[in-house]
Amino acid sequence: MFQDFETSASPDKGKERVDALRSLFDELEIDAFLVPRSDAFQGEYIPDSEARLAWLTGFTGSAGVALIMRKTAHVFVDGRYRSQVSDQVDTEVFTPEDLVENPPSKWLKLNGHQGLRIGVDPWLHTIAEIKALEKTAGEIGATVVRLPANPVDRIWLDRPAAPSGKVSIQPLKYAGAPPKEKLAAIREAISKAKADACILTDPSSVAWAFNIRGEDVPHTPHPLAFAIIEKDATAAIFINEGKLDRKTRAYLTQLADIRDPDAFADAIADLASRNRAIMLDPALASSQIASLITDGGGRLVEHPDPARLPRAIKNETEIKGSRAAHKRDGAAMTAFLAWLDRQQPGSVDEISAVKALEKARRTTGERMQAPLKDISFDTISGAGPDGAIIHYRVTTTTNRTLEPGQLYLVDSGGQYVDGTTDITRMVSIGAVGEEEKRWFTLVLKGMISITLLRFPENTRGVDIDAFARIALWKAGGDYAHGTGHGVGSYLSVHEGPQSISRRGMQSLEPGMVISNEPGYYRDGAFGIRIENLVLVHEPRSIEGGDKPMLGFETLTLCPIDRHLILPDLLDRDELQWLNAYHARVRDELAPLIESEEDRDWLIQATEPIEQNGS
Repeated sequence: MFQDFETSASPDKGKERVDALRSLFDELEIDAFLVPRSDAFQGEYIPDSEARLAWLTGFTGSAGVALIMRKTAHVFVDGRYRSQVSDQVDTEVFTPEDLVENPPSKWLKLNGHQGLRIGVDPWLHTIAEIKALEKTAGEIGATVVRLPANPVDRIWLDRPAAPSGKVSIQPLKYAGAPPKEKLAAIREAISKAKADACILTDPSSVAWAFNIRGEDVPHTPHPLAFAIIEKDATAAIFINEGKLDRKTRAYLTQLADIRDPDAFADAIADLASRNRAIMLDPALASSQIASLITDGGGRLVEHPDPARLPRAIKNETEIKGSRAAHKRDGAAMTAFLAWLDRQQPGSVDEISAVKALEKARRTTGERMQAPLKDISFDTISGAGPDGAIIHYRVTTTTNRTLEPGQLYLVDSGGQYVDGTTDITRMVSIGAVGEEEKRWFTLVLKGMISITLLRFPENTRGVDIDAFARIALWKAGGDYAHGTGHGVGSYLSVHEGPQSISRRGMQSLEPGMVISNEPGYYRDGAFGIRIENLVLVHEPRSIEGGDKPMLGFETLTLCPIDRHLILPDLLDRDELQWLNAYHARVRDELAPLIESEEDRDWLIQATEPIEQNGS
């Protein structure tokens, strides 16, 4: 299994671990310490050796930070984890806080005091985060103390070893462009920014630029590595050589100097000492890297990661691969959903469902000679009230049976060498109530609304996010997450800079892959989310129109549970799209389904829907 169902986090150890951390405050001359969920690479997935927040607090979500004061302790999480944090941490020790509405910098402005000394590990906070913290500190007369070592590591006596996953080459037939071409484009961006060099701190950017993949973290196939690219055609990649075999070492030496990660800080200092202007993304790079540049005499050029946007805009080879991966994944999802439909309500639990889905992906991939390399994230398998926990992760402790009358939410994805998938489907376990059907149909209306949108160039995600929410808003509902995130090409399932959300300031450009996943959640009762991945297509003419418009091509192929739809809540265009989508799903997936029983289920699941009186 790519997914396990245990958790190493220990909420019952929170008090003793916080006390141990506080015992170091006098020696370090601090009054507070920030413990982010991040590592030095600022990625979504981190190795076990970097999971300081989970070890200290018990919270295992993908975004959060703890603020440990001398007398109080606080855990800041966003809306996705509101329920989860209360379940996972000892709330007699930690007070949950809102990471979006009241982040640490804002909380300290209201609750901090003059003379307060706030300790940080500058490798674990971005330039932007430290700037915000220092601004607040200046306003209240406090001080941000950059510590030379992380005090959590001193008390974490059984800390796991750093990862050593093997590096592989991403073949040109899947990457679509050679690394020398990508590095040349990065060097052009360096020159345009009037810089001498660029530091890539996002491992996905390093993986994309050099056409390599790795196994250092769960579910995201990039190696943990930094790179320095200079505009004069020299480059260095900082990676543990134990991760490289003879083939990958020979491949990389043609593109860059291979250096040990321990040499990274000295290399930055050396570059800075030569009065170089060095480009760094303030939203992605650790504050410590910026300090190494400026303290060493270099000039910091704050600029977006030059690999990030090109990586988000897929080339034709990557688009072709994504389409193939989604067909394969759709066949696997169909096999899983057909299997689940044949089970008696109450006979399957959340864990056995996850195992069946991973088996379907493995079996289908092997049969189609394109093996599943990993899942793209831990499958969210939520029955009834667990579905209301937006980023729920089932464990042996929380495992719930899928009971009659419940909604079951399954959000999952696969990593294939030609593409990354992410899909959410709802399943009615037996007959569910009209209330659940009504909210499901309203969420479906939002998903279809995004799907059918046509929009001019330079339209941003923030400009269209509301289209997914209008039907819910009219009914007095909403959801506490974005509508869509970017998706990589056999890389991170959550990829920027594009998103459909209230913070989506990047314009949507042809070639971008993005999720379309509105939802609705009722704490303690049920959760609903419907998700397809879509591809932004080139501007196309509209009959009778004056200007070609961008739009979306749906990549995900999988039936949407017809038992949950109230047809009379759909308008004519929505119903027409749904029936056309199901016809496409049936036509494209049926030839890929090996089992006649599963194929018959697919045909029934994609029958046209009619409104009452039609």
